[in-house]
This record gives sequence, C-alpha cells and structure tokens, in this order.
Amino acid sequence: MSTGFFEVPVAINEPVKTYAPGTPERDAVLKAYKELYNSTVNVPLYIDGKKIETGNTSPMSPPHEHKHKLGEYQLAEKKHIEAAIAAALEARKKWSQMPWEHRAGIFLKAAELIQGPYRAKINAATMLAQSKNIYQAEIDSACELIDFLRFNVQYMSEIYADQPESTSAAWNRVEYRPLEGFVYAVTPFNFTAIAGNLPASAALMGNTVVWKPSDSQVYSAQVIMEVFEEAGVPAGVINMVMGDPEMITNTVLDSPDFAGIHFTGSTTVFKGIWAKIGANIHNYKTYPRIVGETGGKDFILAHPTANPQQVATAISRGAFEFQGQKCSAASRVYIPKSMWSKVKDLVVKDIKSFKMGSPEDMSNFITAVIHEGSFNKLAKYIDQAKKDSNAEIIAGGNYDNSKGYFVEPTVILTTDPKYTTMTTELFGPVVTVYVYEDEKWSETLKLVDTTSEYALTGAVLAADRYAITEATQALQNAAGNFYINDKPTGAVVGQQPFGGARASGTNDKAGSALNLLRWVSPRLIKETFVTPTDYRYPFLGE
Repeated sequence: MSTGFFEVPVAINEPVKTYAPGTPERDAVLKAYKELYNSTVNVPLYIDGKKIETGNTSPMSPPHEHKHKLGEYQLAEKKHIEAAIAAALEARKKWSQMPWEHRAGIFLKAAELIQGPYRAKINAATMLAQSKNIYQAEIDSACELIDFLRFNVQYMSEIYADQPESTSAAWNRVEYRPLEGFVYAVTPFNFTAIAGNLPASAALMGNTVVWKPSDSQVYSAQVIMEVFEEAGVPAGVINMVMGDPEMITNTVLDSPDFAGIHFTGSTTVFKGIWAKIGANIHNYKTYPRIVGETGGKDFILAHPTANPQQVATAISRGAFEFQGQKCSAASRVYIPKSMWSKVKDLVVKDIKSFKMGSPEDMSNFITAVIHEGSFNKLAKYIDQAKKDSNAEIIAGGNYDNSKGYFVEPTVILTTDPKYTTMTTELFGPVVTVYVYEDEKWSETLKLVDTTSEYALTGAVLAADRYAITEATQALQNAAGNFYINDKPTGAVVGQQPFGGARASGTNDKAGSALNLLRWVSPRLIKETFVTPTDYRYPFLGE
C-alpha cells in the first residue's frame, strides 16, 4: 500500500554514443551483429506470458541481404487474437490496480536494461532487421526508446499531481483511471523506439495491450519483449501478435471491450481503421480513443537569405538519413532561383561522397530500403521521372536488388510544383526540388501550404527574421513539427514532442504528457465533510 507522495527520477535524455573506431561500444555492437547474423531465431507470439508457436511461419531476412535468413516468426490465427484479448482483459484486473510507482519501476528498469546489457543487442537487431546504420540505430532503438520510457514516467507523475481546487467544505480530487477495456497498438517498421513506446506508454498508465508490430520489424520487436519480460511486465499486460493484419484488426475491433488504438503507419490504413471503429461504435462499452501518427510529405523551404551550405546539409541529412524512411524525412524542397546552382552543386557533391552497403560496414551512410515492395515502388517513380518532360534526375536514379534492396539517393528537379513526386509520399531516398523566383516568396508559402494533404514536419531556412516570421505564420497548419534553420527530422523526446495534423494524424504528440492523457479516463471525486440535511436554500426564506 502506498504511504507517500513519490518523486520519480528526473528524466534526462540518454547520451548518444559515437561508435568511433576503437571505442568499446563499436566493438560490442559489431560482436552482437555477427552473433545475430550467424544464428537463427524463431519469434513466437507472446500471449498471457506464454510463448506460442502456431506452426505457420514467415521468414525474416536483412533488407541489405535478402537471401540470408535470420529466422522466422509465428503467424496467429483468429483464435490466438481472441486469446490475446482475453489475456489482456484478465490481466487488467490486477494491473490497473497496481500502485503507479510500481508500474513506473518496471518501465524505468526497462530503460536501464536497454541503456546497459541490451544496448548492443537491440542496436544490432535494428541494424539487421531494418537496415539502419549504427548511428541511426543508436539514436532510435537505444536512445529514443530509453527516453520514451524515462520521460513517460516523469509525465505520468506530473499528470497524477494535477489536481483541482478544494475548499474547507469539500475535498476535490481526480483519479486518472486507465481506459475500460484494452488498447490495440499497431507499430511501424521504421523506428524500434516507436514499436516499444506505443504499447508501453498505454501500459504505463494502467492499460493492458494487444500489440501488432510490423511484419518487417518483428526481429527487433522480439528484443523489446525480452526487455519487458526481464523488467517485470506481468503476463497478459502486453501481448505481441503477428499475422494477417486485416484479420487481427477486425478481430480486435469486433470486441466490445476495445477501448483505444495507438497507431503509427500509413494514412490509408488508419482511415480504414477509423471507419471500422465508426461502423462498430454501437457495439463498444465506451467511446474508443483513436490516436494515430501517419504519413508525411515533409518540406524544406529556403529563403533567398539562407546559407546555401546549410540548405544543402539540411537536404542531404533530412532527405537521405535512413534512406528517407522516416515519417519526417524531407521529400519536397523549394529553392530560390538565385541560390539553386550553388545548392545543387553542394548536394550532388554530398551524394557522390555517400557510401552505400551493409550497416555492418560502418563507413556506409546509406543502406537498403525495407523490402521488395518499397524497392519496386521507388523504382517505378524514378523510371517515370526519367521519362517525364517536366522532371529531370540530377543525382542518383539507379537501383539494384540483386543482393539487397538498394536505391541510390536520388534528386529530381521539376518545373511543376504539383508534380507527382512533390505530392505523393514515397518513403524512400528520393527528394524532389522545385525552383521558385526569388520575388515570389509569399506565393511560394501558399504553394507549400496547399500542395500536400499531409502536415507532419517542415523546415524553413533564412537569415531574414521577417521572412521567418511570415513563414511561421503562413505555414502554421502545414506542419505539426516546424523547424527554423534546421532539417525537418530528429525530434528528441522531451524537447520536440512529435506529431502532425491533416492527413498526418491526430497530433497527440508522442514524447509528451499530451499523449499519455489519451490513455486515461479521469474520475472526479468530491468528498463533502458536513453533509446538508435540509433541502431549503436561503432564498426560500420568508
């Protein structure tokens, strides 16, 4: 029984290790990479604390070496999803009543496990499964996931401390209950940290979860489950299932106890889920919480007063880190005519210096895209750009899937600001540039705002503060995360809460207390000390 007001450890962002040659972390992660590469793993379903093998499996291979088998993962049938739901509902009986400081202790321990004994393994798994170079793996699967776990505990304590005013006559207090039912977490391939945070943040607030990781991220998802188990997450609190996504989602949404979805993925899938929730609304015990971060068509906008070298670096990093497979990656760029020649030369020079290949070779900046479907999609758009009269490929444009799904970092120059690659989310190392007349800055701001259905991230680079002010105001609805004189990627937990609106999601800001508030249902309790005994108010006196 709790007997104090507890203060949690102050959350501090996990320092990013360098992995420079000769450092112990470099040696450790290369050793872990080799061990994982040379072994095979069978990833089970995790239901009610049990590891379930169904006998129906799917293989796992590194995107940069797709003929090499890392192992396989089990595929669920409908009965397994129903069992996961039942396990979550049963676990909720005790988990929702556990004192919050004990839930906090579990996830703080998970953070320390990743910080220490699991760091090399989770980074190596992310390098193998998602083809991230070591720096991208470190800032994601190690640092960001650690930050989510630590900062969420701090945010939880701040939420619980937010209480209403009371008087001498009555004591008012708010109880932040978990949702009534279970939460469905659906996570993407591109960030191991998101895969861990979506189920963990809901669970931290007292909810129980059915979690479906991406088919392309199961390998590192297994490591997350190992961490959660060792940290002490009880059986049934987080149940991990894989299989046909439509079957899993339909089974979950058919349950009257479905209480919310925590989603990161495609806009089309999210809208489809929202529609199904609406169609089932009369079946649910409570209105489900719908929280989603979806697509992006993120922009870089340079003003004529911007520094060309800074603009070029923002493009090279913002568009091509992790092969452009970030929701926040720059994929459309607006450059003033007076600056274009210099920026073009600098970006082309950068791209020519990029090395591409396996993440095991840490001199490689670029590795493979996630799977054959992504490779084929990107190849199609690159080939079309080669044919179109209003587009020109000025860097890259080649691709090769003989060993891995490798697509060269590609820059397309277009004369049409509404060209297909300026409007369509590609999710790969392809960026499209439109050159505008210097004197048409204000018109270009309107163009940026109206070109895309998305509104996730965007960046403006300028030295002129009036131009920055104008852009900030004109583009207030064009990006949920807006960057001034920086690339549009790299949000840090606790510093830049992440999320966008329009077709980019519900903007519930992962990495902040705003997101955690979606996973509670507050109850106001008013306790009156001297209870009235006469219905008559003074105004009724004669």
